[in-house]
Amino acid sequence: MRGKFITFEGGEGTGKSTQISLLANHLKDLGHDVIVTREPGGTAGAEAVRHILLSGTAEQFGSDMEAILFAAARADHVDQIIAPALDDGKYVLCDRFFDSTRAYQGASGNVPFETLHALEQAACGEHWPDLTLILDLSSKESIARANKRRGDAEADRFERESIKQQELRRRAFLDIAKQAPERCAVIDAAGSIEEISAAIWREVDLRLIKPQNLPNKPSQLKEKLKRINKNVRN
Repeated sequence: MRGKFITFEGGEGTGKSTQISLLANHLKDLGHDVIVTREPGGTAGAEAVRHILLSGTAEQFGSDMEAILFAAARADHVDQIIAPALDDGKYVLCDRFFDSTRAYQGASGNVPFETLHALEQAACGEHWPDLTLILDLSSKESIARANKRRGDAEADRFERESIKQQELRRRAFLDIAKQAPERCAVIDAAGSIEEISAAIWREVDLRLIKPQNLPNKPSQLKEKLKRINKNVRN
């Protein structure tokens, strides 16, 4: 039986790593096999590409080249790590995937969607996320958190960019969620770690653990999730 593929998206400093770790532990406690990975990275080749991208070495060649490098790393990642784990029935939790390329190189780098989509098809093949959790936080707060987390270390290629660029990406992630509500869930990342973790588990439980409770049409799914979240808040 095929495993489940969950991706975590969002701006800098939104707490993805912390929440991935908490979800992984929760799933393991329930008896599931879990693989935690990241992009760019996950394999030796992809980690080498990660260094090139985050150091800013590829920046001079433009967003198109960055998108191609991300796709090359992703293809290796899918082939070597993600696909085998899913074939083994494991849960795969990935810190960033193609939605980050859409937001970073697409929305704020102006790479055409047609180009990004072609790269996604080539890199992912048949292995697409079952659920994408988008951690949403104001750009000002996300950068403040990223700076605090980094301490005295040097900011990477994307952390160095302006609040305006960060806001463009935030809006891009929210637009992605609106366009694909059957796959994406927006999580308010402004709360406590425990509150965010609880919200994430509600989505995982509803969409992947108990999928028989969901309607088939995306519009109906969106309305049902709104009602559930409203009831939780109340």
